[in-house]
Amino acid sequence: MGTEKIQRAEALAVVSQEMAAGGRRLVFTNGCFDLLHVGHVRYLQAARALGDALVVGLNSDASVRALKGDGRPVNTEADRAEVLAALECVDFVTIFGGERVTGLIGQIRPQVYAKGGDYTIETLDRGEVGALREVGSEIRILALVEGRSTTATLQRAGRLAG
Repeated sequence: MGTEKIQRAEALAVVSQEMAAGGRRLVFTNGCFDLLHVGHVRYLQAARALGDALVVGLNSDASVRALKGDGRPVNTEADRAEVLAALECVDFVTIFGGERVTGLIGQIRPQVYAKGGDYTIETLDRGEVGALREVGSEIRILALVEGRSTTATLQRAGRLAG
């Protein structure tokens, strides 16, 4: 259930073109989404509210390890993608292999790009910002849900496991 929402970038590029031609807005966000928590859910709901459909670019297992270090991800990319796809607010999920989403931005060409409040326009990767500007995406930074993070969840779980 929900796995039909997991699509290749090429298919999502067509969706984006069709939506833009119809005056509709495709919202794009990305991340590891390793242990889904309420901060993620609220963020994804807010991102979806910015347009007519939401695509989540999901870091592959290899890219999560490169970004977060050994021991991560806790859940496989297939499991993380299926959990995201099960959310009502998520219309599509695509898995990407790099640490940066620059190529995916150029391919999908979203009308809106959303990122969590732990970022600012100034702290976003410069290459990603350049790609977003090149395709004409509106960049939106959404409010952070304080105290909710995968790291905090793992720290609490470590205390319980001991």
